Amino acid sequence: MASDIAVSAVGLRKTYRAGPASVEVLRGVDLEVAAGEFVAVLGPSGSGKSTRLQLLGLMDRFDGGEIVVRGRPASGLGELERARMRSREIGFVFQFDSLLPEFTIAENVLMPARIAAAHGAPIFDAGDRARFLMESLGIAATKDRFPAQTSGGERQRAAVARALLNKPALLLADEPTGNLDRDNGAKVFADFRRVSKEENVAVVLVTHDEEHAKAADRILRMDAGILRPA
Repeated sequence: MASDIAVSAVGLRKTYRAGPASVEVLRGVDLEVAAGEFVAVLGPSGSGKSTRLQLLGLMDRFDGGEIVVRGRPASGLGELERARMRSREIGFVFQFDSLLPEFTIAENVLMPARIAAAHGAPIFDAGDRARFLMESLGIAATKDRFPAQTSGGERQRAAVARALLNKPALLLADEPTGNLDRDNGAKVFADFRRVSKEENVAVVLVTHDEEHAKAADRILRMDAGILRPA
């Protein structure tokens, strides 16, 4: 049903220009992801996977088409409104955990609450929410450690907890296991599948790992700016 759709993209286009040259990276991409659905996107480097993720996350502007997050179109939003939507509705996990080294794991997980408060949307149960997520992801024992005192797998789970803190509609992950060994990579993929159901969040994950991608509910392939079923 339409009410279950967390994010949709229709006819999404993006062209990068450098002087007289131009490269059409996305050529009319359509995508619809339901709440609680885990979608993995495969494709070679340069196929447009990361560009599409940046557009879905409102980190870049598209040239054509539309993105709708939890029923709200993004095309007419100003920069402040886009920032608010990112803060409230979208979580991000990257290849490298991007944790702030001077803050503890718990403080890093709580960082989105600070950002949301700065945009006028304080999260009053943020401490309880952070503790719940860290326990759920098996990293509660690391809460008072700094990132350098934890393993790569623990840091990436902390990044997942941080991305989920604000209860987003959409969780975007760009090669989140690219910096992990195979066993930890498999565990992180299993975590994404589990949290998509438990949190009822739409997960869109870009990866090169076809074996791990089998954990997803649906696998798509990006090639030459077009998104197709794998």
